[in-house]
Amino acid sequence: MNLFDKLYDDNENVNARFVGFTTEEARYDFAIVYTNLFFGKPLVVCMQTGRSTLLDPKDITDLNHLQTVFRIDSKEQAEDLAEFFKSAIPNVPFTEQY
Repeated sequence: MNLFDKLYDDNENVNARFVGFTTEEARYDFAIVYTNLFFGKPLVVCMQTGRSTLLDPKDITDLNHLQTVFRIDSKEQAEDLAEFFKSAIPNVPFTEQY
């Protein structure tokens, strides 16, 4: 019996960056996984909470998105994260995947 339809099952050697930093309001620890999957968007994982998301430069400018995904209380903290992600997330063109 086939219980599910497999969409993909890929292995890939990826670059991962682990970054910890502080701002005036908080401490952050992130893993950023640079992959060719997911339309070229890096996978960003908060190592403190386990929350993760795919981010591209457009997503970084959406402060509400950052606040929701990482459950950040203040706009100032979201702005701090956006500033960090602008330097950490490459500006790669959209890639066709499917």
